[in-house]
Amino acid sequence: MSAARPAETVLAVTGLCLRRGTREILRGVDLTADAGEVVALMGLSGSGKTTILRVVAGLERADAGQVAAAKTGMVFQFHFLFEHLSALENVMLAPVHVQRCPRADAERRARQLLEQLGVGHRCGALPRELSGGEAQRVSIARALAVDPPLLLLDEPTASLDPARRHDLGDALARLAATGRTLVLTSHDDDFVREHATRVLVLSEGRVVEQGDPREVIARPQHPATRELLQVERARQRA
Repeated sequence: MSAARPAETVLAVTGLCLRRGTREILRGVDLTADAGEVVALMGLSGSGKTTILRVVAGLERADAGQVAAAKTGMVFQFHFLFEHLSALENVMLAPVHVQRCPRADAERRARQLLEQLGVGHRCGALPRELSGGEAQRVSIARALAVDPPLLLLDEPTASLDPARRHDLGDALARLAATGRTLVLTSHDDDFVREHATRVLVLSEGRVVEQGDPREVIARPQHPATRELLQVERARQRA
């Protein structure tokens, strides 16, 4: 019987520090993610979780630390789809105009991605004609169109109702099952518990707790994690 192959590390962040003026946003963050993992970053607003994604994606420059990452795609919280283009055209855009992919090949790939994400029937719809959940999945398809091994998602469930959150979770699980690595930010402890393979909790720019989401959320050890969960559950009840 052959030995199990070691996991392939797709993202390695070491000692990440970032300051804006006198404010320290990130204070020595370490993070790794392996192929096929769904890693969730949780924390109260201002904890630094979205900034980590932006640094990994190359949208912000850290003051210190190192990031070793595979090719990366990013899905923003507010989608940023081009309003004058259909769902299909939005997904085709980067392969055609950046990668110089033949249009027929780009269209075939775009249709395949939209179908995999459950919005193949919405290929011809403009962004304003899509629901929040549909727009989110089109945004994911657009990020995947350039075939990045690492996908970053900022608050992917923010505008979704419970049924759509479940559909999105299933779609992300299918992506992870193909070996894609997903790193996402979320306030949604139910979504993280159900769909993430690992969670890191941030407070004031530091990772204060991490582990299996079911364990961390059921039995939080750090005061910042307990506060985060109390705030989230109060929000859900409101």
